[in-house]
Amino acid sequence: MEQVIINDKEIVVMNLVHYFVTEKNYNPVVVHGINDEIWLENMDSEYKLVRIVSRYIHNNEQLDFNRFRSNQIVKKLKMKTLSFKMKTLSIYTDLGDNVSDIDNDKENNCEVFIKNIKDIGDNPLILKVFPDIIEKTHHDEKGLELLFKITDDINGTNERKNKKMEKIFSTKKPIITWILIGLCIIMFFISGMGYDTYKLVQFGANFSRLVKNGEIYRLVSYMFLHAGIMHILLNMYSLYIVGTKVEDFFGKWKYLLIYFISGISGGLLSIGLSQDTISVGASGAIFGLFGALIYFGYSYRGYIGSMIRSQIIPIVVYNLLIGFFIPGIDMWGHVGGLIGGILTANVLGTIENKDYKISNIVLLVIYFAFLVYLGIYS
Repeated sequence: MEQVIINDKEIVVMNLVHYFVTEKNYNPVVVHGINDEIWLENMDSEYKLVRIVSRYIHNNEQLDFNRFRSNQIVKKLKMKTLSFKMKTLSIYTDLGDNVSDIDNDKENNCEVFIKNIKDIGDNPLILKVFPDIIEKTHHDEKGLELLFKITDDINGTNERKNKKMEKIFSTKKPIITWILIGLCIIMFFISGMGYDTYKLVQFGANFSRLVKNGEIYRLVSYMFLHAGIMHILLNMYSLYIVGTKVEDFFGKWKYLLIYFISGISGGLLSIGLSQDTISVGASGAIFGLFGALIYFGYSYRGYIGSMIRSQIIPIVVYNLLIGFFIPGIDMWGHVGGLIGGILTANVLGTIENKDYKISNIVLLVIYFAFLVYLGIYS
């Protein structure tokens, strides 16, 4: 029976991958054309990228070439994830004696050399960002036993992450979306199909003078009224397309909150910047759903970064431009809904989020205080 020997470099690499994946929520990045390197990403960490380089680098020229290639990859990842800054930690495990150009003081690319697992504790830069790395990379197991433990732990962590992603990205029944569409259709026929402006006002159209006189309910009721068959068809089609996705990603109750808060946000900005105009329609709330998708895409840009750039943002920009150039469209209602959707989604998070940051809540409250002042008291 042949004995399997695991050298110090392999132990270092295994421990580091185990730590970053299981303890710090890093995910592997598939990088084509690169051998003997492991790339890991976590967009919420100070170091968004961690490179573990196990290739033997024997001189400074080879190190410079390795840096050049990695910088090209980082640029591509920045474009994919819409990141302006992507701080990288490069960990080298096999450097020759001729290498003297390791630089651990670079602003966006910290470099360290770790020959064995004990070297981790000798690097203050790593300890500053990852203070528990010494404790978490200490294992009593040795050799194959350590290899099996690390493999099992990483597989278990990846399985839990995959289940979480499956829950977020899985298709659910769009119950709330169909209810909202149904209410809009019912109100469309009850209000006379939207061709009588006086009747629309009677049924709750958004009108600045009446809202300022105390009829606050209009900031909600106007979302369910539409002016004509083309208006409701376009809005209901958009609501179905974007609403089903937001309902999947955020869950039913968060979806409802995003929808109504966005609609109210759009209504307030509309009456604040478009005096004495009558506005109806779900488009402000729908733009809020687009804002929620922008937030979602940015939060999960490691998974769907290209979709934000190629699909979501162009649709939003195109629809906003329509509002600027075509008369009769409530442009400020769209803008207010979009901003409200982004800020509300930022507070609520996705379907899996259970933590709510106070700073995000404060930002949303300040925004609405400004809208209330602008729309009602100014």
